[in-house]
Amino acid sequence: MRARLAAVVLVLAAYILFFHGLTATGLLGPDEPRYASIGRAMAQSGDWITPRLWGEPWFEKPALLYWMTGAAFQFGLGDDLAPRFPVALVSVAFLAFYWRVLGRHFGPRAAGFSTAVLGTSAGWLAYSCVGVTDLPMTAAFSAAMLLALDWVDTGARRRLPAAAALLGLAVLAKGLVPLVLAVPLVLMGRRRTLDWFRPSVAGVFLAVAVPWYALCYLRNGAPFIDTFFWQHQFGRFSTEALKHVQPFWFYAPVLAVALAPWTPLLALLGRRTLYHDRRAAFLLLWAVFGFLFFSAATNKLPGYVLPLLPAVAALAGIALAQAKRTAPVLALCAVMLVTIPVAAQVLPAALAAGLSRANPPVFSWVWLVPFALAAVVWRRLSDGRGAALIALAVTAGVLYLKVSAFPAIDQAVSARTLWKEVSSRRDNVCVRDIRRAWRYGLNYYSVTPLPDCDAQPKPLRIVEDEAGPGRPAPPRLITAPPASR
Repeated sequence: MRARLAAVVLVLAAYILFFHGLTATGLLGPDEPRYASIGRAMAQSGDWITPRLWGEPWFEKPALLYWMTGAAFQFGLGDDLAPRFPVALVSVAFLAFYWRVLGRHFGPRAAGFSTAVLGTSAGWLAYSCVGVTDLPMTAAFSAAMLLALDWVDTGARRRLPAAAALLGLAVLAKGLVPLVLAVPLVLMGRRRTLDWFRPSVAGVFLAVAVPWYALCYLRNGAPFIDTFFWQHQFGRFSTEALKHVQPFWFYAPVLAVALAPWTPLLALLGRRTLYHDRRAAFLLLWAVFGFLFFSAATNKLPGYVLPLLPAVAALAGIALAQAKRTAPVLALCAVMLVTIPVAAQVLPAALAAGLSRANPPVFSWVWLVPFALAAVVWRRLSDGRGAALIALAVTAGVLYLKVSAFPAIDQAVSARTLWKEVSSRRDNVCVRDIRRAWRYGLNYYSVTPLPDCDAQPKPLRIVEDEAGPGRPAPPRLITAPPASR
């Protein structure tokens, strides 16, 4: 009976965390509508090789996410669900795989803790509900690294072909980055590294990763190589042309936020005895090497750190399972749940105009609930029950966040509502000087982009004003001034 109840709770929690409210907001930011447009175009045209953004070849990212989105469109999912549902499905499938592999290596207790930490961490949840490349790449790459744990520990090669296939999928998701992040395999394997070049392993990798790149090059020639590899692979690391420049320390706070509310568990990772196990040492090298690599890059975005989370969460779960007294650190994790109601107030404005421009949150009694949970965890519960209570509290908090904040996010950040307003009059509408996120969103929902007012003046214009100094307001529809005679 308990097992059935636990299974029901687990399924319900997975639904709330990863599938409920997937379409509560329209597509967000500049990337999600662009990637979705390319996937939709592939499904409509039948050309699954050349990515096309509004009719023009577009080589910024490889094809895996576009294929996922295009397949979802062919299955009849709508404009808002097709880009997101495949990513959420991959997220849940990876978490099941993650639990199983870690259970085999470190025992069910550590696997349960690790999966709860990863599956309810802020970074994993955020990127599981948007149609961008970060989570598919992370899932494929991390699955490959986890399948290599046997090889790292004992030299067993049985799972290397499957790991190579998954690494090939990661390359199809985001290019060369997964190969660089896999350097810890070389560092841990040393003389056994040649195992990866056996025909049964390297051949599988090449069969998965290479065909799309070869076909795309054959169809598009040098522009594909120049744009994809030189501008968006090597250039993203070394030049400022893409305008995502951040300081070296950028990922320290990003990683702390991405792991929330479990960030205090990082305090448990300082025990040297934890790394006497080669597999745990490999997880640490995976996380540290990736962190240093991304920190050294010129361009930095928060999503880049996502491939480190599975390794960090695994170490946190292993450390939690081995620790003798965990109540204080779990109580701190419970206190960090206060970030959820705070985020519910701040997130719409922060996504629209930046965190520094959002109004400070206003105190609510809901903020006291995490402190009450912390007291219960500290005094009443074992570490297993305490971690489970925190995970369930995150699930309830995510539901609260989706119900309370997503409608405001849809209004403040997504172009979907604006498109509904103008769609019946689209032939009389043009766009003038709006931010690219809004422009790309409108292009996605309109399918055929609305014209620029400078090129094709129309009676109605979409314009963007300032809500205050340095605080842009959502675009709005106005009547064009009469032409001067």
